[in-house]
Amino acid sequence: MSSSRKPFLALLLGTLAVLTASAQSTYPGIGRAATPAEIKAWDIDVRPDFKGLPKGAGTVSQGQDIWETKCASCHGVFGESNEVFSPLVGGTTAEDIKTGRVARLNDTTFPGRTTLMKVSTVSTLWDYINRAMPWNAPKSLKTDEVYAVTAYLLNLGGIVPDGFTLSDTNIADVQKRMPNRNGVTTAHAMWPGKGMGKPGAFDVKATACMKDCEAEPKVASLLPDFARNNNGNLAEQQRLIGPQRGVDTTRPPGARRDGPITVAATPAAPPPAAPSGTANALALLKKHSCTACHGMEQKLVGPGFKQVATKYAGRADAEAYFAGKIKAGGQGVWGPIPMPAQALSDADLKTLANWLATGAASR
Repeated sequence: MSSSRKPFLALLLGTLAVLTASAQSTYPGIGRAATPAEIKAWDIDVRPDFKGLPKGAGTVSQGQDIWETKCASCHGVFGESNEVFSPLVGGTTAEDIKTGRVARLNDTTFPGRTTLMKVSTVSTLWDYINRAMPWNAPKSLKTDEVYAVTAYLLNLGGIVPDGFTLSDTNIADVQKRMPNRNGVTTAHAMWPGKGMGKPGAFDVKATACMKDCEAEPKVASLLPDFARNNNGNLAEQQRLIGPQRGVDTTRPPGARRDGPITVAATPAAPPPAAPSGTANALALLKKHSCTACHGMEQKLVGPGFKQVATKYAGRADAEAYFAGKIKAGGQGVWGPIPMPAQALSDADLKTLANWLATGAASR
């Protein structure tokens, strides 16, 4: 929840309390006031002035251990990221830490923008890690672990030294070293509350520019080669009238198909019902967000399920091997990006391991 919504939340909760009291007098037993514990569960955001920040501490070294087991699979061992996510670290210098302005943000030749180049407040990092990370288990980190992971991320950017301990008592000092702390402004009349900078006036008298307009951009889409025909021919699945027509995905990119698309007069026979083991396994892949890193056949962050099943197809102890790898995680077999340990029940482990050992059927 953003800090700008706290006044609204207070007003809403107050209104609900009034309505609840009214409802209880008119309709006994319906509605009640929210308890302090329930409000606390919602009110977990941390403001730029560190209001809402809980007490705690964590070292860079502790953060590195947590990072390697729970963060590196998506963000890289050194915050450089991998094939999917944008890098968190890079593009800042010691001079940026002194000035509070990241020079490369004004360099059009610099190839990208990292998180530490753009973020202006360390509270933003702490708050987001606390609420949303790790991706497959948000809000699972303890308060001291959030401090430790934040400390390690700041250390990767050269903002704090190797032996640093980040805590609620020194985080304001760390804010004074954020590379882009002076790269934002609060003089836009939209900053919430007083004390966060003098607000400016709303810009309601701007004059629209009506000359030297840029050419209208052309918006287009494409299918990567590896996914081109994954789900059958799009030309036979989309309507044949109107401006939106599916591309013939059975042909390579750029190939033309003369004449109208011919759709079979009778639909193909429906596939046989999936075995219960396959259906259960596919449901577990979705439940545990496995498909965020693994494609069914192709490599995403990690290898495709079919690739894994094929590689170990002749192994007698394949099911036990898969169960152990899923539970413990690992690195190096399919590349440098580590897979974190997965906290699955024994029943779920057995279902997924058996599914992989029997060929990783997708239907």
